[in-house]
Amino acid sequence: MKKSAPAAALSLALAFPALAFPALAAETRCGWIQNPTPANWWLDDAQNTWTIMTQGSDDEPEGMDLIPDISEHDYVRTNGNYGYACACMSVETDGRERITRILSFRQLTLAKCRSDKALKFPG
Repeated sequence: MKKSAPAAALSLALAFPALAFPALAAETRCGWIQNPTPANWWLDDAQNTWTIMTQGSDDEPEGMDLIPDISEHDYVRTNGNYGYACACMSVETDGRERITRILSFRQLTLAKCRSDKALKFPG
């Protein structure tokens, strides 16, 4: 019995799920990691301001627990216990403005971000 074209395509999609749903690629993003107030986090790199999470939103990305207490290393305090640091992260994004998953986090010296002319100074 010969399969119809839609049935053949469905069989192929079920047999090879990677073909049906392309995998998101990890991106390395380096720049200013900012936590100015409770539950508000973003990363400013040379290309964009990437929202990690915002207060009152249920959109906390998987892997948020990989970001340690950034105040324990090279850090600028701007608002009580809140502030900013320099970091590189391996992430998945929505391609526009939001980090949807954090795969790794590495805090860098402030000097590293300060010397990068492509980065805007946090403010």
